[in-house]
Amino acid sequence: MRKFVGTGVALITPFKEDHSVDVEALKRLVRFQKENGINYIVVLGTTGEYATLTKEEKELVKETIVKENNGALPLVLGIGGNNTQAVTEQIKTENLKGFDAILSVSPYYVKPTQEGIYQHFKKVSQASTLPVILYNVPGRTGSNMLPATVARLANDCENIIGIKEAAGNMVQAMEMIAQTPDDFLVISGDDMITLPMVLAGGAGVISVIAEGFPKQFSEMVQLGLSREVDEAYKIHYQIAPAIDLIFAEGNPAGIKAVFKKLELAEDYVRLPLVEASKALTSKISAFVDQNKKEG
Repeated sequence: MRKFVGTGVALITPFKEDHSVDVEALKRLVRFQKENGINYIVVLGTTGEYATLTKEEKELVKETIVKENNGALPLVLGIGGNNTQAVTEQIKTENLKGFDAILSVSPYYVKPTQEGIYQHFKKVSQASTLPVILYNVPGRTGSNMLPATVARLANDCENIIGIKEAAGNMVQAMEMIAQTPDDFLVISGDDMITLPMVLAGGAGVISVIAEGFPKQFSEMVQLGLSREVDEAYKIHYQIAPAIDLIFAEGNPAGIKAVFKKLELAEDYVRLPLVEASKALTSKISAFVDQNKKEG
């Protein structure tokens, strides 16, 4: 699945002042990714504020992105949850036209055992007609998918092709790379350690910062994949301050502040999330201005 090697982005859902979905802004954001070196787009993930969208809004977001993308980039759809039966039923009934894979988060809140995680994803695999990318994000789910469990799924389920690994643990990431088949994609889900993961044998990233700075971040990833280490790290250190900034008050408030500064979308989010503070917005704005000068 070489189409998922490189830089993917977890796209936001832009809102208007009345907190309705801003379709025109969403189209602009898709074009911005297409025109600036991004390899694929993840739709309706955590960054897309999936949890606060109605069923009708989710369909609107999907249809808008699929139409605007027009087959230019591979698209990945987020489908996950902590009710295995509900997740598998959604996969079976969801309109997947225009999508190339599913990104499915490890069950959250209930804290399943490793065997429970394995059995959950085995059911997901059996239900899906598309390739499945696992998503491990212990900071959000409350449980960690261990390398042995990932390797077991990679070997037992042919259509489980990779994992977005967002534990923020380089040792664990390297263990996953070492223990899984050579064609299994270990994808960084942590922007700050993307380059080290790529250099250790990872397949790239599903990123938040990259959607705001797509040219730079995708170039960094490609340089890393080509083992042009010094040049890659130059970009890493240029962009690293922005990674800290966009996550300082939660995601996607920070990246939406970037898009507001870039005049691509407003920065509205839905409760229980709130917009970035004036102090943080000022710092993000200053970074964008400085980055433009240096670029």
